[in-house]
Amino acid sequence: MHKPLRIAAAAAACAVAGAALYGAGAATAHQSTANSTHEPYNIGLLVKDIDTYYGTAADADGVYQASPASPYAKDLASIDKAARKYIDQAARKAVRGHHRPAVVFDIDDTLLLSLDYEKRYNYTYNSASWAAYVNKADRPAVFGSPELVRYAEKKGVEVFYNSGLSEAQRAAAVENLKKVGADVNLDAGHMFLKNAAAPPSYLSACATPGTWTCTTVQYKSGTRKHIEDDLGYDIIANFGDQYSDLDGGHADRGYKLPNPTYFVS
Repeated sequence: MHKPLRIAAAAAACAVAGAALYGAGAATAHQSTANSTHEPYNIGLLVKDIDTYYGTAADADGVYQASPASPYAKDLASIDKAARKYIDQAARKAVRGHHRPAVVFDIDDTLLLSLDYEKRYNYTYNSASWAAYVNKADRPAVFGSPELVRYAEKKGVEVFYNSGLSEAQRAAAVENLKKVGADVNLDAGHMFLKNAAAPPSYLSACATPGTWTCTTVQYKSGTRKHIEDDLGYDIIANFGDQYSDLDGGHADRGYKLPNPTYFVS
């Protein structure tokens, strides 16, 4: 997961406001940034707000976990409830129209929670430490997300994954998703990861073998276009914790999950 801009992006209150249905007419940037001579929000207080939002606490093994009673969990439950209702309706409509419905999930902080990494590395990003963390394959689930994956499958909706993880991290991602119960369509034909060495032809406008210039939006929207145009599915819903997971079209509806710990442009 390449994170060109990794910061404690917003106070917990902002996360609550941003964790909602992503629809037409949203602004391009979706994320305000400090650009004034006024003193910014104190980072120590911001971290406290983030901890309060997640209900962050270390478990018996010293691993930082989110609380199932936290505002974060409540926001996710609200999104999950709305998404289930929509998936049920959209799937039936797609079948009546002789379409093949599909849903697309991001992985990091959409299905697998990286809060422990954020806490241990003080909300900073290092490629080596991140790779080691991912390869441990023991991240907890984002509350409700594995169940939502299984719900979509139960409703006859094809499940795809569209992640910023690299091809080298595929085995760890599959192992971790199986551990948390998101064991649906974890084959290479359904899980799309970044492959800079041998990018797919449908990303040729920004990626050639050994050269990757795709932005997150280009990569993710290009992959969704491939799922719709080349594989023949109608993506009824797209789930991600970043607006860049959702931008670029090729999904009937997008759901933005809360994440106040970093921002990927």
